[in-house]
Amino acid sequence: MKIHIPDLRRRSLLAFCRQAVWDDLARPSVSVPGGRRGLRILWILAVGVCFIGTLDLEQHYNLGYGPAMVLTVARAAPVVLAPSRPRTAWWTELTAAVTTAALSRPHSSSEPWPWAVTSLLTVAVVLAVAGLRTSRRATFAMWLEVLAAGALLIALVPTHDGWIALLPMSVFLAVAAVTVDAVRGRGAAEARLATAEQISVAEQARATLLAERARIARELHDVVAHHMSVITVQADSAPYRIPDVPAAAIEEFAAIATQARRSLAEMRRLLHVLRSEESPDGEHTPQPGLPDLPTLIETTGRAGIDARLVVADDVPTGAELPAVVGLSAYRLVQEALSNVVRHAPGTRAHVSVDYVDGAVRIGVVNSGATGAQHAVETRAGGHGLVGMRERVAMLDGELTAQALPDGGFHVTAILPLSGTP
Repeated sequence: MKIHIPDLRRRSLLAFCRQAVWDDLARPSVSVPGGRRGLRILWILAVGVCFIGTLDLEQHYNLGYGPAMVLTVARAAPVVLAPSRPRTAWWTELTAAVTTAALSRPHSSSEPWPWAVTSLLTVAVVLAVAGLRTSRRATFAMWLEVLAAGALLIALVPTHDGWIALLPMSVFLAVAAVTVDAVRGRGAAEARLATAEQISVAEQARATLLAERARIARELHDVVAHHMSVITVQADSAPYRIPDVPAAAIEEFAAIATQARRSLAEMRRLLHVLRSEESPDGEHTPQPGLPDLPTLIETTGRAGIDARLVVADDVPTGAELPAVVGLSAYRLVQEALSNVVRHAPGTRAHVSVDYVDGAVRIGVVNSGATGAQHAVETRAGGHGLVGMRERVAMLDGELTAQALPDGGFHVTAILPLSGTP
């Protein structure tokens, strides 16, 4: 099979030209510029062109009122059609402008021809609006089409100005095309930047969630490790603490201790990567709980917050309160007070802890301050609540965070004791 390279090039060139002058205009890639406000401006411009263009053709281009009005409406209509149907608007505008030039002759040499002033205006507006919605290739093709149409008109009907008559329209449309390309490029850059910001926010939220999950996993490790260590010690010491233990029971206790040590070693090995590099000794650091809340309140007071703590008498303590619930309650209060310090400095905060229907209820309320409304909005969409919700969900609890009318903020968490994993 023989391949004729000139034929392929010619077909490629024809396909490129068709895409530039026809296909691209039929598939706008950008939304309507300016929205409703832009459409209103185009309508006002079209009405003004209908009035001024009719008078211009009648007084300066030797046309009657009827033909002048028809040609002007034909040139003005594509202006309002360009945002929704750029291809139809452009070819209608170009045809109307060429027809106007072919049927009109100026009264004096001072009047521009082949393009009247109103033709120059409408062609430029349609090119700009259609160019904003399509590609750079289509914009350049439209400019070349106007230049070619003007050259054909002058070749058929020579004027006293000659080819210089093409200069005003060519320069004006070239400036319009360059401006359109710059605006379109800026819009595309802003769209990419907005998308990148959305991705960044989503990634930051995901990183915060993963970090909180890692922190919860570390804390669960400490809680489980404590109980597993107790099981190991009890299993190892049972034969010595309990008299007359049968040999089978001794072997069973030994197997329990061995399995407990093995499970503890596996868990530490799997969660070792979650340990903080800054605190290598954190594995042996006791985790805080409800008894440590007064110290947290005191620390918050030194940061400029008038914080108060009220703990109900019926709140479980010691062995009655699972370690993971006490730890989660402490972390929730810690995060809530940290938000108060960051977003509402100088305000008052009230922390309450009580026991309701088999669950520990935590409440943190802070008052409003100057400029607190903006801080509340920031907090409502921040990443601190992500970790708080994850921690509460781990215990099958409930979390409520809402802004108050006075500009403050209220966080309530319910941690059921039965939801302990």
